Amino acid sequence: MGVVSARLSERGIVLPSIAPASGNYISHRLVGSLLFVAGQIPRIDGVEHYVGMVGQEISPEDGYRAARFCALNIVARVGAALDGDLDRVIACAQLRGFVNAPPDFKDHPAVVDGASDLIVEIFGERGRHVRTALGAGSLPRGSSVEVDAIFEVAP
Repeated sequence: MGVVSARLSERGIVLPSIAPASGNYISHRLVGSLLFVAGQIPRIDGVEHYVGMVGQEISPEDGYRAARFCALNIVARVGAALDGDLDRVIACAQLRGFVNAPPDFKDHPAVVDGASDLIVEIFGERGRHVRTALGAGSLPRGSSVEVDAIFEVAP
């Protein structure tokens, strides 16, 4: 068992099953040593969670949980791209989080922390990344949060 798999097991984190991309795109692309992961919403095992606007139907705390689900899906996609070998991750280079929120909402970074915290929890120092947290007037399927990522990976 690899270091990252052991860390997942110790923390009781189970990666969800992933579905194929739902449009005319692919869920990940490896370009040289960079692995780009398409935006992930808080859909776990085919069920959408945390649908609605953060700061209206969804509390900021639930927005944080939604971002964590997004990151869980990202890690599952990374695992699929790397044939299950998450120890090939050298670094999480970047996360971008989009928060479905009304114009007066101001806590986007605290919501996207849900994704950042999980990535660091799973990958340790290799999970530390640069990040953007943005507000959006709507997101696919009415999701409260969407997160995409770029990782550096070993061959």
